Amino acid sequence: MTWSAEHLLPVRMRRVALVAPTAALRDTLVRVADAGCVELDRVEPEQMEPVRIESGAAPGAATPSPGPPSGTGPSGTGPSGTGPFGPGAGAVLAPAAPDLDALRRERREDLLAGEAQLAAFDRSAVRRGEVAALTGWCPATDVRRLSERLAAVGASVVVLPAPRDVEPPTLLRGSRTPKGSFTDLVTTYGAVPYRDVDPSWPSGVVFVVMFGVMFGDVGYGLLLLLLALALRRGVPALLARYRRLWPFLAGAGTATVLAGIAYGEFFGPTGILPVLWLDPLDAPERLLTASIVFGGLLLALAYVAGTVNRWREGGPVRAVYAPSGCAGFAVYTSLALLGAGLYLDQRAYVVAGAALAPVGLLLSGAGFFAATPGGAAGAAETGVRLFEVVVRAGTNTVSFARLAAFGLTHAALADVIWTGTTGLARQGPVPFAAAVVLFTVATAAAFALEALVAGVQALRLEFYELFSRVFEAQGHPFRPWHVPIADSEVTT
Repeated sequence: MTWSAEHLLPVRMRRVALVAPTAALRDTLVRVADAGCVELDRVEPEQMEPVRIESGAAPGAATPSPGPPSGTGPSGTGPSGTGPFGPGAGAVLAPAAPDLDALRRERREDLLAGEAQLAAFDRSAVRRGEVAALTGWCPATDVRRLSERLAAVGASVVVLPAPRDVEPPTLLRGSRTPKGSFTDLVTTYGAVPYRDVDPSWPSGVVFVVMFGVMFGDVGYGLLLLLLALALRRGVPALLARYRRLWPFLAGAGTATVLAGIAYGEFFGPTGILPVLWLDPLDAPERLLTASIVFGGLLLALAYVAGTVNRWREGGPVRAVYAPSGCAGFAVYTSLALLGAGLYLDQRAYVVAGAALAPVGLLLSGAGFFAATPGGAAGAAETGVRLFEVVVRAGTNTVSFARLAAFGLTHAALADVIWTGTTGLARQGPVPFAAAVVLFTVATAAAFALEALVAGVQALRLEFYELFSRVFEAQGHPFRPWHVPIADSEVTT
């Protein structure tokens, strides 16, 4: 498969209608549920609640239950039975209409849960004579496969024009990777709007790089790589549920190893590796400057991504005047030029920054003022928001100094552990054994504490400094209805 710009966007969605003979509606719904690639609409909002199957009732005669069953929730995620009903407690569907009374006697809660979900969608279908139809959203790549599945029961998939006032649900491409991806980093922040770019891979790379800068040590990085390998293999079984996180550990471990090589750190300043770039304790100013410059470049890229998103969301006007678009980018670039010019004593940078600053402020001010009622109150609000834009641009850049700060903290702590270990080991055989214990225990404690701190700080920089510029709104995630067909024999 060749790479294209499509890979930077969420999966393309199609508005579809599922049309079936009324007599074959149940068979159609069973196939749709088993395919798990359609987010079906509901006709009435109150029907979003699960339904209760009455004894001896047909699926179309189900009645709403007073509330969601135990174990369900609004997230629509889970191993099976996903969709607007929540996890579904392992719901399955019988290939043919079952005897509900027999299911109750046999305590087949999984099949009853599946029939309850099917009944709710059956009630939502629009019927015209001998034909019934349901609408929903389906990934464009799955439309043909779904059509082939439904053709066997006389049903069809009709692609409809997308409504102008309805935003399609968002499915990020990494979400379809069962073994894990960087998509989880983005979805933790929120649902990406359908029209926005998918920043999963860039944000994942940035996260692990920032982690490595703060945690740079070859020995620690190798431990992270071993943990990533174990997690990918599902060992131990207790951590199998977190298997999707292994790319974060693998990426963080790789970045930590590379940073450790640059710092010359292998479980601290043990002297095993030479310093290739700098020793954090000997050159803290260089590390601090590099961290701020690196953060400035990331913020610039975030503004570029934000400008693209504002264009896709509201056209060129919004992209130009938005504080996370061209206007904000101009303000930020002017401040960066002014700062660089003063730091490097380059007058040309200062002049360029001073010339660009009014342009950015005027564009931002025009955008802010247009969103106010106008008059003196609107002007005052615009002034306050402009002040906030300038202050935020500066503080967000300086915030990346924490990369150097925590890198220094790691180096200092590792130096203390190694100094204590070597000092104790020189005292004789018994103190040497104590030194081994000290090194092992202290290193394990430092590894756990620093890994937690570095992960939290990298996440904080990603969310507050970068994502706050890339995204301005929230979308809603794609939640297809998925209930598998039962493997065991079912009483019909």
